[in-house]
Amino acid sequence: MPGREDVFQKALNDGHSAAWDQTWDKAAVCYQRALDEFPDNPKALNSLALAQYQLQQYEAALETYRRVIKVSPDDAIAMEKIAQLSEKLGNINQAVQAALLAAELYLKIRDADKAIENWSRVTQLAPENLTAHSRLAMVYEKMGQARQSVSEYIAVASLLQHSGQPQKAMELVDRAMRLSPDSSEAKQAYGLLRSGQMLPKPVRPRGGTGPLKMAQVKQLETPKKASDNTLDPIAEARQKAMKMIAEVMFEFSDENSAEAQQRRGLQTLMRGTGMLNQNQQSRIMLHLSQAIDSQTKKNDAQAAEELEHALDAGFTLPAVYFDLGFLRSRIDRNESALKHLQQCYRHDEYGLAARMISGQILQKEGRLKDAAVEYLEALKIADSAVVAPDQADSIRQLYEPIVEAQENAENDQNVGKLCENIQELLMRPNWRDHLSQARMQLPRTSEGAALPLAEVLIQSQSSLVLGAMSLINALARANKLRSAMDEAFYAVINAPTYLPLHSLIGDLLITEDRIPDAIAKFTVVAQAYSVRGEAAQATNILRRILKLAPMDLAIRTRLIDQLIARGQVDEAISEYIELADIYYRLAELDMARKTYATALRVAQQSSGNRTWSTQILTRMADIDMQRLDWRQAIRVYEQIRTLRPDDETARKSLIDLNLRLGQPQQAASELDSFMTYLDGTGKIEDGIQFCETLIEEQGGQIFIRRNLAELYHKSGRVPEAISQLDAIGDTLMASGDTQAVVEVVNQILMMNPPNAEEYREVLRQLQS
Repeated sequence: MPGREDVFQKALNDGHSAAWDQTWDKAAVCYQRALDEFPDNPKALNSLALAQYQLQQYEAALETYRRVIKVSPDDAIAMEKIAQLSEKLGNINQAVQAALLAAELYLKIRDADKAIENWSRVTQLAPENLTAHSRLAMVYEKMGQARQSVSEYIAVASLLQHSGQPQKAMELVDRAMRLSPDSSEAKQAYGLLRSGQMLPKPVRPRGGTGPLKMAQVKQLETPKKASDNTLDPIAEARQKAMKMIAEVMFEFSDENSAEAQQRRGLQTLMRGTGMLNQNQQSRIMLHLSQAIDSQTKKNDAQAAEELEHALDAGFTLPAVYFDLGFLRSRIDRNESALKHLQQCYRHDEYGLAARMISGQILQKEGRLKDAAVEYLEALKIADSAVVAPDQADSIRQLYEPIVEAQENAENDQNVGKLCENIQELLMRPNWRDHLSQARMQLPRTSEGAALPLAEVLIQSQSSLVLGAMSLINALARANKLRSAMDEAFYAVINAPTYLPLHSLIGDLLITEDRIPDAIAKFTVVAQAYSVRGEAAQATNILRRILKLAPMDLAIRTRLIDQLIARGQVDEAISEYIELADIYYRLAELDMARKTYATALRVAQQSSGNRTWSTQILTRMADIDMQRLDWRQAIRVYEQIRTLRPDDETARKSLIDLNLRLGQPQQAASELDSFMTYLDGTGKIEDGIQFCETLIEEQGGQIFIRRNLAELYHKSGRVPEAISQLDAIGDTLMASGDTQAVVEVVNQILMMNPPNAEEYREVLRQLQS
């Protein structure tokens, strides 16, 4: 009996709402209620599995993801989750098999990065897995990542060699050499194989922990709590500073302890050589003890003087600089306070608090621009501390243009409001939790990257904006899209320049299936980010537009311009190639070739320009061949040959095109050049295979047979060399070139064939 759609939808929405609020136990109950109506609904199953994972019910989550795969066999994300959970539970074989399947599913939807991620997981869990190394080698090669491809081909060669297949191992090492002739890794592997030594087997990368048991996983995933969540950032830092000073005092005073021998480590923090005499240590001890005593009695001025004396005596710990700066700010010795606080800006323990105190001092003095910069620097430190570790660097980078823009701000009222907003956000006991909750109201980019909180705090109505964002998201989760849109437009009135709010409107338009309107909105947002100099954000928005409209050539061109402006040359080249491919699919060959030519010019700026150039030139040559512009194709293949002398395809194409154009001498010269290159690199066998293939494709051209006969002779295959010379002689005889036949017969006689007398008789007949 089919379930009720209304009950299912309500349960699913309730589950989403609970998940948004991080109440995962309630979310799991709601998702299970939805599944009671429609047990095989993939969306509900995935949602339940996520909730179980967040509740650390790993076995249950694994079983639920397996149900997803039964319903949706091509769900790459679910298969990847099965691999991750199996690894957590210690089921290595299952993890390996699931990761291999996940990689293939991702490859099917053309997500090469995720496929590589899963194959790499396999090589970490099972370093000798031949399938994963082979697939990585081929995919890296197609992506033009020669170094990674070479490493994987050598890993495959090692596994094949150890399994008793040395010939195949040598073929793969040769392939690695062709990919990167300068690779020391490939040269070393080639040398080992040639000398009959075994290649080292691939091993698990260093630094990996390997599969963890369930209890270890739960322990590692338990979030670390703040040392004291009842303190604001300044109080926290001061507590740490006082503790550090007390610990150093204890070590100085404990002359008879075993740890006394380790004091030199502490003393390297002092001025000069780091060596303090007994008199200096005594002075420092006296000043520190008096400083602590004065602070206990609330005598900040006296405490500051004692700390100043400790600094003069050579005690230069960051803790002392911070405490002194804090005390000076309390007694309005502002310039001295700022000078000492600056010594702590780059210190992890005190940087946030030092910036906050500096901001307070500058705000009090009416230097609002300078104060805003310090407050923003403090917010940057705090903001990057509450996001995931892999996002911290990108968050810090996103603050740079915001800080720079604030330095040039002219509206003192808005600057003052910004200082108040940051002060209100951070100066509270539970500042980490409050910061995390504020972050939950921010939208995310299409790549899942976090946005800086400063984006919303620079608005004069920041509290209204944060509230509006929360309400809009809640309405959207409840599928009340019209109401959500109304609230969004109302919020724009209060914060018209807050671009993430405009991006959220674009998201709502997508949900309403108003794709053209969403594209128009995102286009305006991208332009605004670009004008503001925030190229990273502009790039993210342009990528979102391209996901909605991949054939929008104007947007792709703008994205390329942004990438080049940011110095991301490799990504720009990749987009150029995608743009050219679009033209190619549209049968606009002239535009495709023109775009490839532009990409080629940009590739000269890339560190990996040789790899990019080869890829681009190959595509250009293909277009020239389709247009029957053979002479232009020859010029392109000649460029490829210069970049990659070992490129057999380019060499073969040059020989073929010269023959088509009736230029046998140029074709012969090209073959001679390639054979000389292969001979110089010790690849005679490759040359033999190349010439044999040419004879099959081009017929018995004399110049090809001559080269093949010479290679046979060099490799000791005399009968086969004589066979090729015989064929050349027959061809020359048929053309009536007797003198040339005489030269061929003499060449055969120099090889001392077993039937030499017969050849001498032929020679006498020719000469008579």
